[in-house]
Amino acid sequence: MEPGEKNAITDVEGVTVGHVTLNDGQVQTGVTAILPHQGNLFQQKVIASSYILNGFGKTMGTIQLDELGNLETPIILTNTLSIGTAADAVFDYMLEQNHEIGDTTGTVNPIIGECNDMFLNDIRGRHVQRHHVHEAIANASTTFEEGSVGAGRGMLCYSLKGGIGTSSRKIELQHGSYTIGVLVVTNFGILRDLQVNGKKIGKTLKETLLHTWEEKDKGSVMVIVATDLPVSERQLQRIIKRASTGLARTGSIITTGSGEIIIGFSTANKVDHQYAPQTQTLETIHEEEIDTAFRAVGEATEEAVLNSLVSATHVIGRDGNERPTLMDLLQKFSMKIT
Repeated sequence: MEPGEKNAITDVEGVTVGHVTLNDGQVQTGVTAILPHQGNLFQQKVIASSYILNGFGKTMGTIQLDELGNLETPIILTNTLSIGTAADAVFDYMLEQNHEIGDTTGTVNPIIGECNDMFLNDIRGRHVQRHHVHEAIANASTTFEEGSVGAGRGMLCYSLKGGIGTSSRKIELQHGSYTIGVLVVTNFGILRDLQVNGKKIGKTLKETLLHTWEEKDKGSVMVIVATDLPVSERQLQRIIKRASTGLARTGSIITTGSGEIIIGFSTANKVDHQYAPQTQTLETIHEEEIDTAFRAVGEATEEAVLNSLVSATHVIGRDGNERPTLMDLLQKFSMKIT
C-alpha cells in the first residue's frame, strides 16, 4: 500500500512526536512523547484501545484506557525503571493545563510504555528526569528522527542495534482518504530469526559472523498506532491486533520474555470531558471496510520495525557493551537488501 507523505506516524493530521536522548557513556537511554492532537487532551480525549500479545511488560494506564475506550494524555515511551518518573512528569503537565483535575473533577490516567535497555544503559541509575519528559513533549513535531534516539537510544532488535522506527499507509475508501501510522520502539528478537522481504537475512548473517553473542529474546516492543479513520474502540482494537502480522513478517515469534504491547488511538472522534445532557454521536466505518485497515497496520508495522534497524546508529554503552547495526553488517559482508 502507498505510504503517507512522510512515511511516519505524523502523517496522521495533528499527531506530533518528540524525543530527548541521553547519551553519556554508561547512560544510553531517553524519552519519546507522542501527542495525538495539539489541543487539550484531557478536555478532548480521543478514541483508544490497547492489545497485549505477550504481557511481559510494565506499561502503565492501559486498564482505564481499555475500560473507557479513550486516551486523555500524551503517550510517553522510556526505559522500564523510568515509568514512575515519566508518570510524575505527565501528572505535572496535565495538572498545569487543567486546574480542575483532582479538585472539581476526577484524576487523570497517564499512558506510559517501556522497554528494557539494561544491556547498553545503566538502567539502575534511573537517569531519566521529569524535565526530560517535559522537553520531549515540548519538542514534539511532525518531523522527528528514527533509530538510536529518544526511548530507542539503548534498545536492541534481533541482536542488533534497534530503536525508534515509524511508517504509514494511506487508506482510500468511498467516503474519504485516511491514514494509519505506526511508531515502534524495538527491543526484541534474535538474529537468526530476522527476515527482510521474506528473505532470512538474519540466518545468513548469523552463519557468516565469526563470533557468537548470547541470544535470548528478553526485550520488548512497543507499537503505537495512530489513525484518522473513524472507528469505535472495538473496531480500533480489531485493527491494532493486526500489528502482529507485521511483527511476524520481520521474524518475531513473540517469546515468553518479550513484552509485545500495542496501543492505538483514532483522532476522528473527540470525546468531551465535560458532561452535556444530550446523546453523543460516534462516526464509524462499516465492518466490511475494516480489512483494508488490517492490511495497512500490518504493512506499516513491518516497515517501522525495519526502519528502526536501518536507521540505528552504533552505540557503545554500559561496561563497553555494544552491538553492530544492521547496515554495518551488510556493508561489512557486502550484502544487499532487495
